[in-house]
Amino acid sequence: MVRILGVLFSGFLIGLLARWFYPGSVHLGLIATILLGVGGSLLAELVARKQGSSQQVGCLASVLGAMALILIGRLLG
Repeated sequence: MVRILGVLFSGFLIGLLARWFYPGSVHLGLIATILLGVGGSLLAELVARKQGSSQQVGCLASVLGAMALILIGRLLG
């Protein structure tokens, strides 16, 4: 249970940072912000593993992954 709360909290923080650093306004609710942060972390982890890295990605890579998801979302619709 504590691990799930940690994932939700870190997803929220990463989502907030991604929304703050992304140029322009990003209108998302609380749940969407959490999902954005978790998705950004997963995307960054996927890219790191594709590059052959066995280390976990950091917060900066997760925020960049979340920003990439915002960009993809804007380009698709």
